[in-house]
Amino acid sequence: DDAVSKFCIGTNAFFKSTIIEPVLDYVETRPAGSADADFWSVVKAPPESPGIPRPVWLTICASAPTGLLWYGYYKFSVEEELFQDELARGERVTGCGGFGTLFPFVYGILIGGPLTLLGVPGGETILDAAAFWILASQVNLYRRVNACIPESPPLHPWWALLPPPLDVVVGLRQVHFLAEYWKDC
Repeated sequence: DDAVSKFCIGTNAFFKSTIIEPVLDYVETRPAGSADADFWSVVKAPPESPGIPRPVWLTICASAPTGLLWYGYYKFSVEEELFQDELARGERVTGCGGFGTLFPFVYGILIGGPLTLLGVPGGETILDAAAFWILASQVNLYRRVNACIPESPPLHPWWALLPPPLDVVVGLRQVHFLAEYWKDC
């Protein structure tokens, strides 16, 4: 079998096993159309299969006032939706899903941050690994969005490596094209 698929599925399953039951129940992937189409319903919606179209304006309006915390939920949701989509289609799984993408980063920050502040050796390395993980996942996300739109791929995966504010512009482009893809599913 495919080592990449096994790694991605295993990573998602492992990190999913670290999440408490009430949170798991809330973020469990639901069938498409489970959420209403109004702003608050989409903002609070768990991942759906196929995914929920989340337009750029919604992503900005939900992310900015929360100091980008909602963007973390968006990242979790789109990664989980693409993961579930690959599984449902019987395709090679090429992303670690919401759990396997976001939680290695979150745990790396929660562990590495305090260790670094306390001067414990290895703390900075954990923070660096968390940053590398989330950045590599963003490069992979752009590649996966391109795979959804093979006739005219809208992104260059290396664009995820651009410095701010260029990375934000490219990120909004990814949000737009993924929303358009889910709208057509």
